[in-house]
Amino acid sequence: MLYRILKLIVGLGIRLYYRETKVKNAQFLKHDGPMIIIANHPNTLMDAWLVGNVCQQPIYYMAKGTFFSSPLKRRILQSLNMIPINRKVDGNIKGISNEDSFAACYKILEEGKTLVIFPEGNSFPERQLRELKSGTARIALEAENRNNGKLNLKVVPMGLFYSEAEKFRSSVLVSVEQGLFVTDYLDAYRENASLTAKKLTEKFRMHLERVLVTTESPEQEKLLEDTFDILWGIERERDVEHEVSFMKRIKDRMEEIQLVQPYLFEEIQQLVTTIQWQSKKLEIHADFIHRRFRSRLYQMQLTLSILFLFLALPIFIFGLVHNFIQYKLTDFLVQRMTKYVEYYAALGVLIGFVLYPLVYTLFLIGFNHLFGPALWLKILYFISMPVSGILAHTFARYLRRTGSKWKYIFLIMNQKDALKDLQAVQLKLKKLIFD
Repeated sequence: MLYRILKLIVGLGIRLYYRETKVKNAQFLKHDGPMIIIANHPNTLMDAWLVGNVCQQPIYYMAKGTFFSSPLKRRILQSLNMIPINRKVDGNIKGISNEDSFAACYKILEEGKTLVIFPEGNSFPERQLRELKSGTARIALEAENRNNGKLNLKVVPMGLFYSEAEKFRSSVLVSVEQGLFVTDYLDAYRENASLTAKKLTEKFRMHLERVLVTTESPEQEKLLEDTFDILWGIERERDVEHEVSFMKRIKDRMEEIQLVQPYLFEEIQQLVTTIQWQSKKLEIHADFIHRRFRSRLYQMQLTLSILFLFLALPIFIFGLVHNFIQYKLTDFLVQRMTKYVEYYAALGVLIGFVLYPLVYTLFLIGFNHLFGPALWLKILYFISMPVSGILAHTFARYLRRTGSKWKYIFLIMNQKDALKDLQAVQLKLKKLIFD
C-alpha cells in the first residue's frame, strides 16, 4: 500500500520536475515471468524513481546496506520493496546478511516479480559507463540454476538519458532494450561460476551500451557535448529521443574518425575550440549561428513575441509572486545539503513536496482572510498557483530566447562579416563529422 501511494506521489514529482519524459520501446517491459532490469546510474534516487514509474508492475530494488543502518530505516525501506546489500567498500552493516539478501532476490524472481539492479554500484553524473559488478549475473544465473533453467527469467537493459539531469524542466529518455535470457550460460556456470558470471556481465555491458550514449573518458565526454551543443541547433526535430539519436551519431562518427583519420580528429577539436571562443566573443547562442537572416520573417516573429510577452505578462507575474520564494529556497537548500550534482534532482523533488504545498497553503489562508471567497474560488486559486508557476518558468525561457533573437539581429546589423566567418567554421565542422 505504501509503495503504491509513494509511486503516485513520485510520478507526479517526476512530471513536474522534468518537462519531457519519454519511454522508448516500453513493450519490452512486458514479460510473462520474472525480470531483472539493469540500468545505468547517473542520477541517484531519481534513477530508481524513473524505473519504478515506467514499470506498471511493482518492482524490487537492491540498495546499498548503508541506507539500512538502523532498525527503523530497515523497516521503512523494506516496506518500499528495497533489499539491502553489503558492499566491500562500505563494510558489513549490522543486521544485514548478504546471504539473506540474495535469498530474498531468488524468492522474488521465483514468484515471477521484477528486480531492479544498477550494476555500476555507485551513481556518477557522467556518460561514461563504469565497470559493471558481476553480482547481477550471479543472481540471474543462480536463480535459473535453482529452478533447472525453467524460470524463464529475462534480463532487460534500460538506458537513462538526461539532457541536464539536475536542471528543473529538462528532459529524460528511458530507452528499453529487448532483453536476453541466461539459460544458454547454465552449463558453463555449473562448471565455473565465477568465469561465467564475468562473461555474462560483459554481455550485459554490450547490451547496455546499445541504449546509451557512452564515452570512455571525461575529455571525450566534454568534446562530444561541446560538439553536440554547436551542431544541435541545425536539427529541426528537437525532442529528447532525437537528441539522443543525434548525439549517438556524433559519437559514432568521432570514434570512426579517431580510429581511421586521427589528423581530422585533431582538426575537429580545434574547430570546436574556435567556435566556442568566437561565440563567446560575439555573445551569440549556438542555436543562432547557422541561421539566415530574413528581415520580414524576423520582424513578424519579434512582433508576435512582443505581443505574446505583453499578453502573458500578468500570468508570469502571478506565477512569479506565488512561486519565487519556494523556487529559490529549494535551490538554496539543495546546494546546502549536498555538493554532489547527482543528488540535486531527487532532493529538489523531496524538498519541493514540502515547501510548495506549505507556501501555497499560506497564500490560500491569506486569500481567504482578505476576500472570504466561495469554495470554488478557493479551489481555483489553489490550482492556479502551481499551474502559473510552470507557465512562469516557460515564460522566462521564452524571454531569454527572445533576447537571443534581438542579439542576433544586432549582430547581423553591426558584425555581419564576423558572423559569416563563424557560420563558415560551423559548416566546416558539420562536414568533417557527417560528410
